[in-house]
Order: sequence, then structure tokens, then C-alpha cells
Amino acid sequence: MNDAISDASSPTSSSLPVSAPRKKGKGGLYTAHRKIYVRATTGFFVKWRWALVLLTQAVFYGLPWLTWNDRQAVLLHLVERKFYIFGWVFWPQDVFFLTVLLIISAYSLFFFTAIAGRLWCGYACPQTVYTEIFLWIEQKIEGDHLKRAKLDASPMNGRKFSIKAAKYVAWGALALWTGFTFVAYFSPLGELLGSVSTFGFGQWETFWILFYGVFTFVFAGFMREQVCKFMCPYARFQSVMFDPDTLVVTYDNARGEPRGVQRKGEAASKGDCIDCGICVQVCPTGVDIRNGLQYECIGCAACVDACDQIMDKVGAPRGLVRYSTENALEKGWGSSEIFHHVLRLRTLIYGAVLLFIGIAFIWGLATRIPLRVDVIRDRASLGQEIPGGLIENTYTLRVMNMTEQPRVFTVGAEGLRDMRIAGEHRIEVNAAQTHEVTLQVHVPLDAGKQGANKIFFEVSAEDDPGVKRREKATFFFPR
Repeated sequence: MNDAISDASSPTSSSLPVSAPRKKGKGGLYTAHRKIYVRATTGFFVKWRWALVLLTQAVFYGLPWLTWNDRQAVLLHLVERKFYIFGWVFWPQDVFFLTVLLIISAYSLFFFTAIAGRLWCGYACPQTVYTEIFLWIEQKIEGDHLKRAKLDASPMNGRKFSIKAAKYVAWGALALWTGFTFVAYFSPLGELLGSVSTFGFGQWETFWILFYGVFTFVFAGFMREQVCKFMCPYARFQSVMFDPDTLVVTYDNARGEPRGVQRKGEAASKGDCIDCGICVQVCPTGVDIRNGLQYECIGCAACVDACDQIMDKVGAPRGLVRYSTENALEKGWGSSEIFHHVLRLRTLIYGAVLLFIGIAFIWGLATRIPLRVDVIRDRASLGQEIPGGLIENTYTLRVMNMTEQPRVFTVGAEGLRDMRIAGEHRIEVNAAQTHEVTLQVHVPLDAGKQGANKIFFEVSAEDDPGVKRREKATFFFPR
């Protein structure tokens, strides 16, 4: 994205096309879609956006290739019903951690939106990221915004067909690789790679590769701003998270108006805005920020970078379009006052709650016991008297070893006098596996009351006494 804004200071540059001609919809009930030919620009915020594009995609495409303990480092294995995340193995019973993670994500959205608006949309949302990548491919193949508009307006011929075909092939290859990578998070990458040459993917794998790939192709290649404007719910409810002290992309109306180029010899009667239209041409959703904040604005700040370059060319101070707040514009605050009001009670509360939940989440992971035990009493036999003046109850213990090394666990029982486990009370469980064992527990006839008595099973690892679980059960005395 390196189109020069060489003609930006010219008043005729406002005639440069940024979209296809507007067409009236059938019956006048709606306006047909206008294709936007986004003009490339450079600057501080563009560099940040591309840095996040590279970072997010390096993580997304790279994680499935990392290995850990001779397995895929990050694998949400649906068939085995286990989530492998580096050194952790999560089971369906660990849904608590997923719940807390979703709560952290929600509070993060509230927190960052209250501070600086649609940061997620402008810099890290997958729709924004893939639109940037697809647009970059389009610019490399078809040229800048003027060449793309001219190519689309020209009749179909061999040259146009070959250019369009090359673009669609590049888009399609990236989209399919994106779908393949997505599925690699849920099915082992080694198995998927082995299926590539023979197209031997399973049904669900084939479906999701094509589903995710096609939607990436359509959303990032053709629907772009329509997803942000009409399909994304965040665009509709963002206003409830904004207030007059939220940092948003703004146009300084008092400084910029009236618009127009100041001719030599004229009295100083116009503002700093020369009405070049560049801020509209670089906007990925076609918004004119000079009309005020609109729900279509994703806060990418491309217009800020473009306008700053124009101000440099005409010799005016930067910041005609900038990140600011509604109160700051009205009251003429400086940067220090803006910072003071951004860190207000609302954001401090959000931040404190987010910090507390984040610390609790990390503490929960750090102190998580990699062992789970389920105790199931045999209901077919409520309790039976056996020789020796003893009562016997039968239990099934399901022991889950949540680590990646085999372990031996010792089982003990307590809660009634002279209680003991008959037979072997050591359980060997393979790495990241579940093992079931049936145990008989014996107690004297007079050790408890008739009916149900509360007892406890304690299962502990022989190599680490700190890894243990204490589970409640009932021991039944027949009447």
C-alpha cells in the first residue's frame, strides 16, 4: 500500500473515483451497492495496522506447525474431546476455564471500546485483517485505485480476463489455505497433510475447509465493507459503549470549515480543509469523517494518516482529522486533559474488573490439579453382607490423568471405622488418558447406620503427593 498522494493538494483531486457510480434500486426502496476502490496511503496508523496483520496471521498460520512433547502444540482435538495447549491438557470438564476466558474477552471489549472506540474492528478483526490482505493482492495484480476502477469499467477482453483470473486464483489459494489452517486446529495437522495428495479428507474436514475458505474468499474479496456495515452486530450496538469521553476518529470542524483552497491574494476566509476528498478515498467503508462519527466507521485511522500528509503539503498543522473525544473538541482540551478524561471512573472500573478476573484466571491455571476423579457406586447392589461380619459396597472409579506422562495413583477410603479397600488399590493411568477400575469397599457391620453413610475416596499420585483429589461418595448398609 504505497500509492503516493502527490496530487492531494490539488482541488481537482476530489474528482478522483472512490466508488462505482451509485445506482437506484428497483422501485427506489433501496440503494444498490457501490464498489469502493480504496486508495492506498501510508503513515503511523497504517504501519500499526499492518504490524497487527502480520502478527495475527503469524500466530494463526504458525501455531499448528509448532510441536510440544511430540505432538501438535495447539490442538483442539474434537474426536478425543481434549484440548492440547502447549503443556496443558483440557477436558470437557474444564469448561469453567473457557467460561472465564469468554468473560475476559467480553470485558476487554467493553474496556477498550470505552477508551478508544473500535480498536478491535480497525486493527485486529479477521474481517479487517483479511480485507487488508486481499486488497494488497488486488493492488499488486490490478494496480492502484484508479487502474482498478478503469479496469472494471472496461469491456471484457483477454487482458482483463487474465488479470482477473490471476487475482481470483491468488485469492482462492489463500482462502483455501486459511480454511485448511482453521481445520488444523481441530484435526491433527500431520493427518491433514497426509490427506492432501489423495484428497482423502473426512466429510467434516472437507466441509469446514471449503466452508471457511469460501466465506473468507467472499467476505474479504467482495463483501468487505458490507460485512462491517450490515452484518456485524457490533456496528449497531457500539453506541451504547461510547460516551463523550471515548477516543474516536474525529474531524475538527471549527478548524477545517469552511472548506476549500485558499487562493493567493484572497482574504483568510477558509479553514484548513482544502476539500481534497482524500480522507474519503482511503476509507475502507467509504465514510466521510467530516460528516461526524458514523456507525460505518471502523476506527482504522486511515483518514488520519492521509489528512496529515495533506496538511504537511499545504503547510498546515497536523491533526485536522485525529483521535480525540467529543468533549475535547467542544472544550478545546489539550492532550493531557484528554488523557485525564479517558481514564475516568467507567474505564477504571472496567479495568479493575478485567485485572481481577485476569489474575484469577492465571491463578486458576497455575494451581489447577491435573487429576480428575469420578466415583460411581454400583446401584445394582445397594450393599451386601459378606463372610467375616463385613458389609461390601462396589464402586467404579474413573480416574483422568490430565498430564502428558503416565502416572500411578494410590486410592484410599475413609469416613467409617475400619474401612478398607479389598484387593489392589493402585491404579496405573497412561498419559492424558482415562482409566476405570472397579473396587470393593469393606466395613464392619456395626461401623455405620442403616441406609446411606457419607464416605470419601482420596486418590493421589505416587510421584507427587500434591496431585490428589478427595471425592465424596455414599456407603450403604442394608436394612
